[in-house]
Amino acid sequence: MARGGINLALVRKAREALLARGQNPSIDAIRIELGNTGSKTTIQRYLKEIGAFDPRPAASPSRLSDELNGLVGKLLERLLEEGNQALVEERAAFAQERGSLEEGAAVLEAKFGASQQEVARLQTALQAQVEELKTTQSSLQTEITRNARISQSCSDLEVRLRERDEQIRSLEDKHQHARDALEHYRAAAKEQRDQDLRRHEAQVQQVQQEQTILQQTLIVKQDEITRLIRDNERLLGENRQQARELAQQRDALEHLRGDVGVANAATSRAEGAKELLQQQLEELKAEVGVGRAALSAGQAREARLTAELDVLRAMPQPITESAR
Repeated sequence: MARGGINLALVRKAREALLARGQNPSIDAIRIELGNTGSKTTIQRYLKEIGAFDPRPAASPSRLSDELNGLVGKLLERLLEEGNQALVEERAAFAQERGSLEEGAAVLEAKFGASQQEVARLQTALQAQVEELKTTQSSLQTEITRNARISQSCSDLEVRLRERDEQIRSLEDKHQHARDALEHYRAAAKEQRDQDLRRHEAQVQQVQQEQTILQQTLIVKQDEITRLIRDNERLLGENRQQARELAQQRDALEHLRGDVGVANAATSRAEGAKELLQQQLEELKAEVGVGRAALSAGQAREARLTAELDVLRAMPQPITESAR
């Protein structure tokens, strides 16, 4: 990985490393030593600063003898030839190695691209897994909260269920007491209803007997009224007859003045008998009215008792335990 920048210390360290290996500390060599980072201008400026403060004496050809200069020149020429030959070979090997490295780099770049795609895919899958994990955690928290609420609800329901069981047992006890009281009430009501029924039947029979007696009395009174009406009609007939006879007697008044007193007395007796019969007739009518009123009251009482008897007979019979 390339560095963010170079400084004087890094350039000096790279130069010393090259010199230690017996290599020429050129700008390219130092840049390669620094990992192909830094500009050549910056490296050249730092090299000038390092050369300006280098304590070693600078080599000067004028300080050597001519023989040494010739020897150095020959060595330099040979060195240059061998260096050039080696440089050519190194360049060829470097080119070959560079080609191999470029091919390897292309393969690595292809692998790196595939790896980046795989990393992107894995990152996408990881992000999806993270989102799914968040959703799952949220769902888990919701389920935990829901389970806690359900547990609390179950606890509350169990408490309410126990309370309901207690209420049910209490209601069953109350129901049993109410059933016993109902059976007792039904027995008492049945006995009372039977007594009322017998009493009403006796009252109905009594009323029927009284009605029969009243009907018989009414028949007797009606017979008496009929007889009195007949007597009245007979008396009226006699009165008319007497009136006719009186008219005849008035016609013969001049001839029967001596019998007027007798006729007047007979007439007085007839009028008295008529008034007596009318008075008896009014009394009989009054008695008949009283008898009819008593008969109506008896019939009304009989109808009322009959209705009460029908109501009692229509009442539902007590429901026994076996029937329920």
